[in-house]
Amino acid sequence: MDVPKAAAACSRVVDEVGGAVVADREFLDRVTLGILARGHVLLEDVPGTGKTLSARSFAAALGLEFSRIQFTPDLLPSDVTGTNVFDERDGSFSFSPGPIFANVVLADEINRAPPKTQAALLEAMEEGQVTVDGETHDLPDPFYVIATQNPVESEGAFPLPEAQLDRFAIKTAIGYPDDEGEIELLRRRAGRVAQAPTVERVLDPDAVADLREVPETVRVDDDLLEYMASIARATRTDRRVDVGVSPRGTQRLFETARAAAVVAGREFVTPDDVKRVAEPALAHRLVLTPDAAVNDADKRGVIADVLDRVTVPTVDAAEA
Repeated sequence: MDVPKAAAACSRVVDEVGGAVVADREFLDRVTLGILARGHVLLEDVPGTGKTLSARSFAAALGLEFSRIQFTPDLLPSDVTGTNVFDERDGSFSFSPGPIFANVVLADEINRAPPKTQAALLEAMEEGQVTVDGETHDLPDPFYVIATQNPVESEGAFPLPEAQLDRFAIKTAIGYPDDEGEIELLRRRAGRVAQAPTVERVLDPDAVADLREVPETVRVDDDLLEYMASIARATRTDRRVDVGVSPRGTQRLFETARAAAVVAGREFVTPDDVKRVAEPALAHRLVLTPDAAVNDADKRGVIADVLDRVTVPTVDAAEA
């Protein structure tokens, strides 16, 4: 699959999902970037905005197996990964896979799970495998986590550790629809009998695998590599930031910028691609100083300020 075909495939997927989820194009594109960049997506928003529907719709449009895990304070690691079951007939143990064995896994309200369960998910997200009783089991390929968390309710929640936040390629939010969007939501509901909309399959697993290989062919010139590295370094020296973007975060910025170029139908990355993905790819990786937190400093604002400070390569140089 080449870049134009990949861009067309992404557009078809987003159009199909957009027929079920009332959300702006930017949100849908950001979730698509996570798929292309072989990363995971964290959705942080209030209940009822369509986070679960979005995850299920993307899985359906991509033709991938979908699984939903409802995270709760009493959820055990084995409830996610699976466990070895004893067979009384022959006295042996056999592995019973958990719900994480799917292509697209919705980790609903991930911050409700205790740290031990979150650690089990961390291995799956980073290594594409789970370890149960010392035995390693490979997860399906592709494997893609869409996690959700509610920023409003903090009672009974376990904030995600920085190491786990760093595993998400993209963090974004759906937000409330505008006036026309909310009316369209009601209009769509009036036009069907079922409460939830349906999504038709656009791709199949083989096509998704091919699609995720396309960003590897996108050209990134040296001046843009320097630009991305400069952005990451600038976050580490900002007085409002205690812990800046990690080297892993710099790599995710590179990968999501290439994915953005594919979505735009280009075989090369431009500075605008980097700017477009910097906030969703980097902001959640920052740890602000206590003073900054007290003064209501915003992580997205820090990234915006960094982008204003760092010198942007010229378009001509980027395309040369």
